[in-house]
Amino acid sequence: MFQRILAWIREVFSKMLNQSSVKSAMRVDVAITPNMAEALQKWALIYENRSPWLNSDIKSLNLGAAIAVEVARAVTLEMEVSLSGSPRADFLAAQMKPALAFIRSATEYAAAKGGLVFKPYISGGTLAVDFVQADQFYPTAFDSNGNMTACVFADQKVIGSAYYTRMEYHALTAEGYKIQNRAFKSTTRDMLGHEVQLAEVSQWADLQPEALIQNVTRPLFAYFKMPFANNIDVTSPLGISCFSRAVDLIEQADKIWSELLWEFESGHRVLYADAQAFAKETTTGLPVLPNKRLYRALNMGAGKSIDAPAFFHDWTPTLREQNILSGLDAVLKKIEFNCGLAQGTISDPATVALTATEIKMSRQRTYATITDAQKSLQNALDGLLYAMDVWATLGDLAPRGTYTANYHFDDSIVADHDTQFSQDTQAMGLGVMSKIEWRMRQYGEDEATAKKMVAMAEAEKSAAGEFFQ
Repeated sequence: MFQRILAWIREVFSKMLNQSSVKSAMRVDVAITPNMAEALQKWALIYENRSPWLNSDIKSLNLGAAIAVEVARAVTLEMEVSLSGSPRADFLAAQMKPALAFIRSATEYAAAKGGLVFKPYISGGTLAVDFVQADQFYPTAFDSNGNMTACVFADQKVIGSAYYTRMEYHALTAEGYKIQNRAFKSTTRDMLGHEVQLAEVSQWADLQPEALIQNVTRPLFAYFKMPFANNIDVTSPLGISCFSRAVDLIEQADKIWSELLWEFESGHRVLYADAQAFAKETTTGLPVLPNKRLYRALNMGAGKSIDAPAFFHDWTPTLREQNILSGLDAVLKKIEFNCGLAQGTISDPATVALTATEIKMSRQRTYATITDAQKSLQNALDGLLYAMDVWATLGDLAPRGTYTANYHFDDSIVADHDTQFSQDTQAMGLGVMSKIEWRMRQYGEDEATAKKMVAMAEAEKSAAGEFFQ
């Protein structure tokens, strides 16, 4: 029975279906308000460089992706996750490696769209993880702490001219962990159509419509939520994009950037000359311009000498690029402020003239944003490990046992490591900091590891002293 249940866990996601269709099909309320759905769609378009305001005249700076990349880079820089405690911990650590290799991209998607779901599944004798973006799942329930407890996932396959969609519902209930599975057939990709038997699709033929798993206390998926207050829908526990508060500013930046591009395009040097100065095409009689970007032909009237000065006019306009660049940089600084980033992150760092105190405050703004995101990521990875542990038990993939997860994140956003190293070394020399604490601060070691390394160093020092006596 469990083998057929586990086969449901692999999902391949397509375009997000209509929420009313999901509600009707699964008989559950989707916990996404129209305002949130609209905002999510806009964030996705901005991130994908398809902002609704872009056209032939307005070009994109692709700021949505740039901001999400910067947040993801800072959150995952030098990130390390280690597991210890038992053979089960060693097994989970090995299964987590492929997921952690993709964690920066996953964090980027979460930053851009407000969140992401980690969904583990059994693949042969191992565990793998799907990364489900915010516009590819349908949350249906949250607990009193805002933790997602139920969700609908969609898997779609195309067979001939028909679209088959499988809706999978996960819910943590008082009776146990419920999984429901239903299939639908349609001639349109983004419509569910009518319900059919799972057996109509060979890959789904052995799946059960419903199962209940006991002794599960958390969902078998983990929601990684961006840690910003939701000002799109203050009643919603869903996360918002890292650039949600700067959407209008991003539009303004794109428009100013487009003005700059037009300034250069319209500011090309041009040489106006009478049509008599050019050879004529034999068929049309039109002047042949040696360089169409440089020359423009004017009909100034017949009978005048073509070498008259008035027949040639050089037009070289004065560009306003510095004024436009200054305006663009001012908007970029506003975007940084609204996104919780330090000045110079996406704006011109050469124009940032701050005092030492202002620099520290600016860095602390980024530090607060990034550390909050790291805490949220750590919480989601804890949930992922729990789900992987449950599936490892259900699939009998590794001996039962406990595990302890340790997380390490880079802190160089506000800390100058060279300065910190010097200060801590001096403090250790003055006797106000132990060698163990020094190693923990400098190398990110836990207390047990630091004690072990200090003991080894002391033993080697003692042995060397005896050797030279």
